[in-house]
Amino acid sequence: MDIGDAGKPDAGRRRDFAPWNDPAARALVRFKGVTKRFSGITAVDDVSLDIHTREFFALLGPSGCGKTTLLRLLAGFETPDAGRILLDGEDLADMPPHRRPVNMMFQSYALFPHLSVAGNVAFGLKQEGLVREEISARVAEMLALVRLDGMGSRKPYQLSGGQRQRVALARALVKRPKVFLLDEPLAALDKKLRQDTQFELMELQEKLDVTFVIVTHDQEEAMTVADRIAVMDHGRLVQVATPPEIYEQPNSRWVAQFVGDVNLIEGRVVASTPGEMLIEAKAGGRLKVASVSGLSAGDAVCIALRPEKLRIEPVKAGSRGGDNSFEGKVWDIGYLGDVSIYKVRLDNGLVMQAAVANMTRMVERPIGWNDRVTLTFAPQAGVVLTR
Repeated sequence: MDIGDAGKPDAGRRRDFAPWNDPAARALVRFKGVTKRFSGITAVDDVSLDIHTREFFALLGPSGCGKTTLLRLLAGFETPDAGRILLDGEDLADMPPHRRPVNMMFQSYALFPHLSVAGNVAFGLKQEGLVREEISARVAEMLALVRLDGMGSRKPYQLSGGQRQRVALARALVKRPKVFLLDEPLAALDKKLRQDTQFELMELQEKLDVTFVIVTHDQEEAMTVADRIAVMDHGRLVQVATPPEIYEQPNSRWVAQFVGDVNLIEGRVVASTPGEMLIEAKAGGRLKVASVSGLSAGDAVCIALRPEKLRIEPVKAGSRGGDNSFEGKVWDIGYLGDVSIYKVRLDNGLVMQAAVANMTRMVERPIGWNDRVTLTFAPQAGVVLTR
C-alpha cells in the first residue's frame, strides 16, 4: 500500500513500542475475567487481557479456540456470561454495537453489491448524518490511502479479490474507530498477495495510529503483523507475548508445537549448575542446555529444538558422538526454495527435523537420502519446558 514517503511510518516507533512493559501505561482495551458459553459449551474461559493504544494485537489459535468469540464480544455482537470489557476505561456492558468506537472487518468483506466502491466506503458516514462535503473528502482520503483512487465508481464485481478487500478496509476505517477488528481478513487471498498485504496492513496501522486486533489461525501472519500475540486454546489464553518470545521462548509443549516446527525431546534433569544443565534423554544420550531456575535432579523436562537450530553434517569416519550430538539416517528431504528440510531417523528411533538455508545455487546436495549424518546443537539453542 504505497502511502508515499511523507506517510511512511517511523521504523523506530515499532522497534521501541512496548507499553505492556510500562507499569504506568493504561490499557485501551481490558478484558477482566470474561467468560462466554454457548449451549453449555465454554467458548471463552475466564480471559483477562490488556491491549494498548496503537498496538497491533493478534489472537492466534486453532479453529474453535474462542478467538473470534472474543473479538465479537468486544464488538458487541455477543454478551459475556461473566466478567467485564472496558474500552478507554468505560464499561461496554450497556453499550450497543453501533455506539461503540469499534469497527469490524469480516472475512467475507460483506460489501453491498448494488453500491459503488465510493458508496460502500461512504455508507457508515451517511448513517451518521455527516454533511456531503465531509463524506466526500473522507472517502477520497481513504481510497487514496488504500490505493483505490480513481476506482470509486466501480462496483464490487468489477474488482479483484485484493481490491475488494481494500474496499472493506476503507469502509471500516473511514469512521475512524478507536479499535479496528479484523476477523481472518486475508484468508480469501492467494499466498503471495496475502504476504504483500500483511506488510501493507502494518504500514496502514502505523499511518493511522489506530489499535488493530486481528484474529487468525495462520502463525506466519500473526508473527509478521503483530506487536504481541495471544495464543489461545479451548477458550483460554495459553501465552501472551511478542512474536520473538512466542517462537524462541514458548511456555509449553503445546505452544512450541503450534507455532512453527519443533523437535521435542523428553528427558530428566541429571545435574544443574548456575550456567548449565545436564539432561538424560529418554531415547538415550545426554544433552547440555542453558540452566533454568527451579529445577533439580530427577525433574522431568522436555527440550524444544527448532529445526534451524540444528546443524547437520555427514558422519565423519572415526568420529565419536558427544553431548548434544545424534547420529542417524536421512529418510526424507523437502526442498522449499530458501531452505531444505531434512528428516532424520536417529539410531534410537526418534525422528528429528533439521532446516538448512540454501545459500548457493547447488545442483547436487552434499547430503542425500539414506546418508548417515550427525545432528548437533549449541546448549543455548534448546528451550527447557516443564509443561
